[in-house]
Amino acid sequence: MELGLFVEPQLGGTYRRLAELASWAERNDLDAFARSDHYLNSENSAHATDALVSLAGVAIETTSIRLLTLVSPLTFRHPAVMVKSATTLDEISGGRFSLGVGTGWMAAEHDAFGLELPDLKERFERLEEALAYIRVAFSGGGRSKGSYYTLDLPTVVPVASSGLGIVVGGGGPTKTPTLAGRYGDEYNMFVTDAETLGSRLAVMRQAATDAGRRPDEVLVSIAGPGMVFATAAEHEHALAERARKREMAIDDYRAMLDDRNVPHGTPEMAHEAIERLADLGVGRYYVQEFAPLDDVDLQRMELVFGALAGA
Repeated sequence: MELGLFVEPQLGGTYRRLAELASWAERNDLDAFARSDHYLNSENSAHATDALVSLAGVAIETTSIRLLTLVSPLTFRHPAVMVKSATTLDEISGGRFSLGVGTGWMAAEHDAFGLELPDLKERFERLEEALAYIRVAFSGGGRSKGSYYTLDLPTVVPVASSGLGIVVGGGGPTKTPTLAGRYGDEYNMFVTDAETLGSRLAVMRQAATDAGRRPDEVLVSIAGPGMVFATAAEHEHALAERARKREMAIDDYRAMLDDRNVPHGTPEMAHEAIERLADLGVGRYYVQEFAPLDDVDLQRMELVFGALAGA
């Protein structure tokens, strides 16, 4: 199982702190470092850096770790801008960048910045056209004609390396996994139960087969918490606190985490959850830190990632 750290800079955080976290992840042998692509935290404004510009800087300050966005809304950038930004990042990083692409969803940030947010049906139509456009461009150039986006260029330079990937992320039952199977190098979702995961993967794999692709070429990744504690007592205290905030009984909260295969508990328990996800077909797990960057506790992260890796 590959492991990655996933941070949310829209909650607050400078470029310097972002680079520090990425460098920490690389020194600790993580496979990937991901960041969200938002301009606001709901309706609140914080020190939120641009995702693609900031990752270009991180690419210079790191040497081996994969960098990616989870995920960039198509409403922020035309596919041509995404392509040029991504191929430039690909060049800067030496083939270590993956471009996550999604429909966009947060109405508050679109309203605040005057960005158009079409209805969901149109956003999915645009997403498929954008992914087709990006795939053609990453393949070296050609033609991709749609109602919203059209590419007509025999050669797109800089030429994408074999390391430049497309991540399709989202939680829908059919549309997102279908697009991931057709166009994605990675299919990402948040933690979910085994039945839902299996259903989505079946759709993705069939879509890949129908598109003439090998389904096992699409990396399946999950993002979620890493609730790892040194002792069982600490774990129980944390469960009680989180269950209380959700107004749930502690046993119901524990059952929900178990059902979704969320790594939680002592290091041994957390590693068992990761092994179950691997058995279900997941190839990478991102520990999502939904906190301002300065609040990401790297000492705790050492415990979390050590447990998930089985160290």
